[in-house]
Amino acid sequence: MRDVYLVGAYTTTFKKHPGRDFADLAREAYLGTLADVGLKDGRDIETGWLGNCGMGFWGQNSIRGQALFQPLVEEGLFPERVPMFNVENACATASTAFMGAWKDVLAGTHELSFAIGIEKLFSPDDPARTAGLFNQGYITTQHDRLVSEMQRVGSMVGAPFETGPDRTIFMDTYAMQAKWHMWKYGTTQAQIAAGAAKNHNYGALNDKAQYRFSMTPEQVLADRPISFPLTRAMCAPIGDGAAGALLCSADWLASQPASVRARALRIAGVGFAGGKYRALDEPGLTRAAADKAYRMAGLGPQDIDVAEVHDATSFCEIYQCEMLRFCPEGEGGRFVESGATGPGGALPVNTSGGLVSKGHPVGATGLSMLAELACQLRGEARERQVKGAKTALAENGGGVIGMEEAVASVIVLQRA
Repeated sequence: MRDVYLVGAYTTTFKKHPGRDFADLAREAYLGTLADVGLKDGRDIETGWLGNCGMGFWGQNSIRGQALFQPLVEEGLFPERVPMFNVENACATASTAFMGAWKDVLAGTHELSFAIGIEKLFSPDDPARTAGLFNQGYITTQHDRLVSEMQRVGSMVGAPFETGPDRTIFMDTYAMQAKWHMWKYGTTQAQIAAGAAKNHNYGALNDKAQYRFSMTPEQVLADRPISFPLTRAMCAPIGDGAAGALLCSADWLASQPASVRARALRIAGVGFAGGKYRALDEPGLTRAAADKAYRMAGLGPQDIDVAEVHDATSFCEIYQCEMLRFCPEGEGGRFVESGATGPGGALPVNTSGGLVSKGHPVGATGLSMLAELACQLRGEARERQVKGAKTALAENGGGVIGMEEAVASVIVLQRA
């Protein structure tokens, strides 16, 4: 199979950007990605992939990528006549854009392809925009079925399913997943808080993170309740941002200076999986995606040195460590609480700060994970650096179907 390389990666700061529009964020992410490779323009780019979920709520549908990149074309920064493909896949949107660019190069039809994910969630003048975006992340025609499934699980664990006006239905479904895990395996709220505090402490060291302050597990537990067992510090914040990646073939890479070749990362494995209304004791879709990626890479979980996982809530890190086979099922809480996923641990996870600290602009998140892992594998993560990291994994999930996501992505990167 043809080798594909990640040669450039960049993420904007994730935060509330009320004074910046989509075009501003796209420009920064694109030019930042080029600069990471040492390119002044993208003249060799043959395809572009734009991942976004919410631009329609701001007035632009259908040709979102073209709308953002046309000014760059006119300035000679993005090549003319290059097709831009628009994709949307809930919180896994950016990873889906990445997959499109990866397949372009993998197939041998293109040598250089660009992927970008972008989102604006913060809308001070119209908060309904944000609510509208999140309300599309599940099968809306099956609202009653989703609620019924949550109520069924709630009855089983002795915790009624409740929604509230101060949060999205996603926080309530994540909370129910956590409650089931606590009931089944003895996972504790303190273990979830330990993971949250660890990620906030990592985020305090990341100048691209939305939240840049340290926390103790006790402070996490004392924060405002959202949906038990989740407190505010355990939940990803609302924010804006963009992230990009430039993917290339071995032939294109061979034509570049040694300084570029030295920083290139091989895309060793990619796996995607779809969600369903699964049995409660059945592994989630991330397990299927991870196994596909491991098989393609010829690697296993024991080979991963650093990982970014989709902790839309801090319970998710516990659960995804199990699904990714980093620890046995049911032991994720103890695994995280032990410090295994923290600095100096056996497998540092979410060194960026994770979604709960770095932030979660839905359409940009998956590519921001790859930007963090690129820093780690290149030895450029400074205070967050995982010593000797050679192989990295990114897990990105999106949407809700019953007790799991609608789509999951797992990408494995290696130092070339």
